[in-house]
Amino acid sequence: MILADSFLSTQVVTKRIAVLLLCVFSFIAVSCSKNEERTEALLQGLTMGTSYSVKVINAGAKTGDLKQGVNELLNEINSSMSTYLADSELSRINQNKTTDWIVVSRELMRVLQLANKVSRQSKGAFDVTVGPIVNLWGFGPDKKILEEPDEDRINSLMDRVGYKKLILDDNASRIKKIEPTLYVDLSGIAKGFAVDKLAEYLEENGVTDYLVEVGGEIRVKGRNKDNKLWRLAIEKPAIDQRAVHQVVELTGQAIATSGDYRNYFESEGRRYSHTINPVSGRPITNRVASVSVITSSAAYSDAMATAFMVLGAENGIELADRLKLKVLFLVKRDEGFEEVRSLAFASIKREKVSSDERISD
Repeated sequence: MILADSFLSTQVVTKRIAVLLLCVFSFIAVSCSKNEERTEALLQGLTMGTSYSVKVINAGAKTGDLKQGVNELLNEINSSMSTYLADSELSRINQNKTTDWIVVSRELMRVLQLANKVSRQSKGAFDVTVGPIVNLWGFGPDKKILEEPDEDRINSLMDRVGYKKLILDDNASRIKKIEPTLYVDLSGIAKGFAVDKLAEYLEENGVTDYLVEVGGEIRVKGRNKDNKLWRLAIEKPAIDQRAVHQVVELTGQAIATSGDYRNYFESEGRRYSHTINPVSGRPITNRVASVSVITSSAAYSDAMATAFMVLGAENGIELADRLKLKVLFLVKRDEGFEEVRSLAFASIKREKVSSDERISD
């Protein structure tokens, strides 16, 4: 009994010491976490005819290597998917005026497969073969125009448009053009894809808290330097100013916004949007000023935002609800802008901002 009591007493004392030590260590851990300074490294530059910005938290000594890796990855994507580089993989495909099978890189096939998915979901509202019409209207790499193109010319080029005219063989990583003059333009999805690739690269290198932005398409994970959710601004679609319409708080998600309020031309008092309806071959005429789409993929958000711009608010919101997507339409009204939100968008934490809050360059 004495031995047992002694052993029991020893156990009690040991447990008390363990609890005391646990409390001490817990206090130290909490104190450290509260006082821990989260550092933010900013990587930025130019790519794909636009700019990019990457924020990484607590990257430490890896920052230099990450910067180099980011630039190399962006150069690879640009050299594959640019229509402005004559020797890019995509440009060589567009220069190939045959109906033969063309072997493509796995990354390009990945983008084409996703583009095809969005085309099918939107019934052609998003179409990567609309390039000739985009160029005709002066919004591609060709020269700008000052007046509406000839209707016969539009109808003639429409014979070369249609996502169903591009056959994809995923297993063999090859494509085939039914129409030999088919022209593929990935500007409506490539920037989002670049964002996704950079996010994957960061995660592969142990980065758990980041923000990646390429040409306005954004993907975030973890928390910012203040250990809070990432706060992202949805811009007010105003022509004469850069102001914030709404702020959303995200993590583990991507957001892309498409709008017609800056890229356009005017002729005889009429404004022509850069967003071309692939079905009609003409700029959109609905009253949607911008569309923001939130999903797990920046590439998918990017492409769907364009599709929703073409579909308009009524048809677009029906598709968004059917696909359970988080979508915000800003529609032009005489008194300002009306919000049209999908059912899923209600789950997004957001806040209004003061009417005089501006976006700084």
